[in-house]
Amino acid sequence: MAITTEELTKLLNHDLELEYSAAIQYINHAAVMTGAQYGDIIKELKVHANEEIQHALILADQIDFLGGKPSVNVGPIKTSDNNEEMLKQDLDGEEDAIRRYKLRIEQAEELKEFALAQQLRAILATEQEHAMDLRQALGK
Repeated sequence: MAITTEELTKLLNHDLELEYSAAIQYINHAAVMTGAQYGDIIKELKVHANEEIQHALILADQIDFLGGKPSVNVGPIKTSDNNEEMLKQDLDGEEDAIRRYKLRIEQAEELKEFALAQQLRAILATEQEHAMDLRQALGK
C-alpha cells in the first residue's frame, strides 16, 4: 500500500520525538555513569548526544520542507542506576532507530523524495556507528 506525504511526515515527526529523547537519554547516562572502565564510553555518549541533536535538526528541516510542522514533543526516556543497563537501553534505542530509518528510506524513495532519502541514509549510518560503539562497550 502506497504511503502519502502526510503519512510520511507523521512518521518523521515520531522519529523526531525519539531523536529528542535519545539526546536527553544520552546526556543523562553520560552524567550519571560511573567507573574508570566506562571513561571511554562516557565520552562517546556525549558525542552521541550531539549527533542525535543534529539528526533532530535534519528531521525538523525535512518535515518543514514536506509541508509538515515539526513536533516539539519528546519520546520516552529510559534511565537506570546500573551502567550496563543504561548501555542496553541506549543500544535498544539505536537498534529501533536503525529499523525505523531503513523503512523511512524506502518510504521516501517510494514518494520520490530522494533528497530526504539521502539525509535519512546519513542518519542511518550514524545510528549504526552508535550501535557498534554500544555493542563494543557491552562486550557483544
